[in-house]
Formats: sequence, structure tokens, C-alpha cells
Amino acid sequence: MTSKNNGLSAALVSNLQDVLSKRKGGSDASPSEEAPSTSVAAKEEIDEDSRPIVLVTNGDGIDSPGLLSLVEALVSEGLYNVHVCAPQTDKSVSSHSMTPGETIAASSVIIKGATAFEVSGTPVDCISLGLSGALFAWSKPILVISGINQGSSCGNQMFYSGAVAGAKEALVSGVPSLSISLNWKKGESKESEFKEAVGVCLPLINATIRDIEKGVFPKDCSLNIEIPTSPSSNKGFKVTKQSMWRQSHSWQAVSANRHPGAGNFMSNQQSLGAQLAQLGRDASAAGAARRFTTQKKSIVEIESVGVAPKTESRVKKYFRLEFVAKNEEHTDEDLDIKALEDGFVSVTPLSLRPKMDSETEAAVSEWISKALNADQ
Repeated sequence: MTSKNNGLSAALVSNLQDVLSKRKGGSDASPSEEAPSTSVAAKEEIDEDSRPIVLVTNGDGIDSPGLLSLVEALVSEGLYNVHVCAPQTDKSVSSHSMTPGETIAASSVIIKGATAFEVSGTPVDCISLGLSGALFAWSKPILVISGINQGSSCGNQMFYSGAVAGAKEALVSGVPSLSISLNWKKGESKESEFKEAVGVCLPLINATIRDIEKGVFPKDCSLNIEIPTSPSSNKGFKVTKQSMWRQSHSWQAVSANRHPGAGNFMSNQQSLGAQLAQLGRDASAAGAARRFTTQKKSIVEIESVGVAPKTESRVKKYFRLEFVAKNEEHTDEDLDIKALEDGFVSVTPLSLRPKMDSETEAAVSEWISKALNADQ
């Protein structure tokens, strides 16, 4: 038995030989019969402990099919030690928000082959907590993957995306990251397409981890991967630039008795601790509101149908925000949204470094100089 043949250190080989020689007297098997099986088992355990750690989060919540399909594929590869730290509910449009000053609950969940926690916070909370050392006893993961998100995060939509924010938070902490989204279309896309999307991006994930280990993956960089509708029929990968595209914001006036979330709040919560915490906050808010109304003018709730009438009472109206896809003509072949619409898998490098084109920078500098001189 040599370290050259089995990949084990000389010291470990020596220890294994000592153990085997002590057990030989109580076994009918010869050393040559017993040694290989024991050394293979030990090697497998060591290999499993030394596998690169991959941390997975997302914006859609830990039960979303995109995350579960991705984790299942990573576990099936058998190459990685997969950890999951994801929001317990949908936080897909939470941007880079965090939850300071409040208690965050992290509850273990069962995802076969992975170590997983659901967190009563945002994707950024999840990555910050996951990398802090407070939740997992580990060194830094080799890679953070955020996704697979249901819906495009192209262009300026990235500013709202919780999935992209989770990946960027990893980059802030010095960990390479990928954010992955599927261009989901309501009424057209199917849940099975998440598995297809995983199959499309898995080679890129493997290549990323391989090159990180080699030290040749670009530093200070995160990749935003956008997978087209009908992933299995994609036209290939295309390196793209972030566009200015975003979905339109549609604010809809709603009736006071249809206040979103009021009727189904409890059903959307998965943790009793989170329920109790929210009830406490609601009670505090209600108490504060009562105290406020005893000192101020009364609040009148009205149907949100137009401009609020002039009145001495304070008025409360209700609105709901929806994102609406815009039909635009995109001509620049290098833009993420154009590549996605043309059926390509868009891969956009993102950086934390401030970027401004030289022409804009020069114009701003000139304006600042003139403005300051004018005040003197």
C-alpha cells in the first residue's frame, strides 16, 4: 500500500496499516483481502470531506422548483459538498435588502444529499449568514450559485432581482458566484423546463469550479446566466453586456378590503417562530397606530378609485404593484435581452467596481467644476 497508488498521505497509510495489523488477529480474512476494502472506505470518506463546497440560494424561496432541480443535479454529480441557505418564502424582488435589527430564524430542511436551511430573510441575508461562520462550520465555499430564478433578470431588472443580489453579496465577501434565471413565460413555460435549464448550465458550473480550483477563473467577477424559454432548444452560449431593459411598473388601485397579504398572511408562513414574530410586530404596529390616532386626526380608508378628496381626515389608499413585460425592438446583438430573445443562453459578467463611460465621466466632471465655480 503506497500513497502514490491510492492518493493518501504516507502518515494516513501508516495509521491504516497499524489498524489493519491489530485487527488481523481477530479476523479470518488475510491482510491482502481486508486492506483494500478498508482503505477504499477511508479514502471515500476523506474525498467526501475534501470535496469543494458549493453554497446555493435563490430569490423564489427554498421550495421553488428551480432551486430544487439545481440542488438535485449538483448532488447527483457527486463532486461537491452542497449546502443550501435560501429564503423560506418568495423574495424574488427584494433587491439587495437586508434585515438588520430583527431576529432571523434559520430552520433545517430536508433536501436529499445536501445540508439545507430555510431563512426568514432575504437572499442577501441568506448569503451573509451562510458565509459568516455562524450557521455552517466551514471555510468559505468555492462557489455561490443563486437560482434558478423564475423569470428573467436581464438589464436593469437586475437591480430588483433578489437572485442577482444574492450572487453579488457573495462577491462582496470575496467568493465567486453565479446567478441563473429562466425566461419563464406564464401560460407557456412548464415546471419540467427547470430540469432542462439545469442541464444547460451544469457544464458551465462545472467549468467554473474547475477553473476556480486552477486559479484561472476571472477574479472580482460574477456571471449572470439567462436561459431562454424552452431551454432544450437553445442556440448556444453568448457572452453579453447588461442592457437597459426592464419590465414596466403597473400600479393598480385596489379596494381597502382587498389589501394584499391581509387574508393569506398566515397561510404563506412556514415557521411558527416567524408567525409569532410577525404577530408581535403587527401588535406593536397596531398599538402605535392607535396611539397615533388618539393624538392626531382620524384615518379614513376609502376605495382607491381616483385622486383623494380634500378632507381634514388623513386618507389611506391601497395599491398593488405588478411587473408587465414590454414589447421592444432590440438591435444590439451584444445585449443580454437581445441574446435571450433570440434563443441564446446569455452570460453577462458583472463586477462590483463602479463603471462609467469616459464621455459621461468627462461631462459630469465639467458640470461639477462649473457648478462649484459659479457658487464662488
